[in-house]
Amino acid sequence: MFRQFHIAATGMSAMEKDLITITNNVSNVKTTGFKKARVELETLFPEILEEAVRDSETTYEKSLVELGSGVRVVGTPKDFSSGTVEVTNNSLDIAIEGEGLLKFRMPDGSIAYSRAGNLHKDSDGRLVNISGYPMEPEIRVPDSTTNILITTNGAVYVQENNQIEQTQIGQIEMVKFVNPSSLKSIGGNMYVTTASSGMEIDGLPEEEGFGQIAQFSLESSNVDIVSEMMQMVITQRSFDIISKAIQSGEAMLNSAIEIARG
Repeated sequence: MFRQFHIAATGMSAMEKDLITITNNVSNVKTTGFKKARVELETLFPEILEEAVRDSETTYEKSLVELGSGVRVVGTPKDFSSGTVEVTNNSLDIAIEGEGLLKFRMPDGSIAYSRAGNLHKDSDGRLVNISGYPMEPEIRVPDSTTNILITTNGAVYVQENNQIEQTQIGQIEMVKFVNPSSLKSIGGNMYVTTASSGMEIDGLPEEEGFGQIAQFSLESSNVDIVSEMMQMVITQRSFDIISKAIQSGEAMLNSAIEIARG
């Protein structure tokens, strides 16, 4: 009897985590460069029972009976499929068309990665992301800049004081991973490496295996709102069914107690 409660509890816990993940996906449907996550489940080790089964009047055969013990969440990997690239009117908006991530320097000196290319200049003229973290390597835009050009291969040029001449001030670098879905999210649409993701593979835009840069563009979230809402309904129904299983088990337990009391 109590096994039923334990199994149901594992199921409700898994469905709750699934609902939280779906809700987070839906909440970020308008977040630039956001990558949706999914919950991966696995069954817990079943309990093996040995049951004697009569084969004839004189012989018995034993068969193994497996009793399930529930389910657990084993991970919430990210889906790094590309979102739609949308055109903007900001020269510091960039999107990656293809594989790869941008690099940013964190306050503690470590490197984090992102697909979000909504950049701006900080007070020191550095190109930074929406959270204020500078690109790696650092790119500084002169105060006298009147126009900025970012090529498809990531070279950054400026025109100063309305002059025609263009000066290169930096180069955007990119990284990729053998298993990007295992990158760890640290908030702010940023990721760091894990043992499962593997180490970063450095490269430049348009090199083999890397995408190219599109200026005046941003990559939208890859969340499909219709698909997420359908999954939410399915998960909620599963949660409700498991709740009813607990109620049924509780009713059976109460009946057994009443019978025992005579």
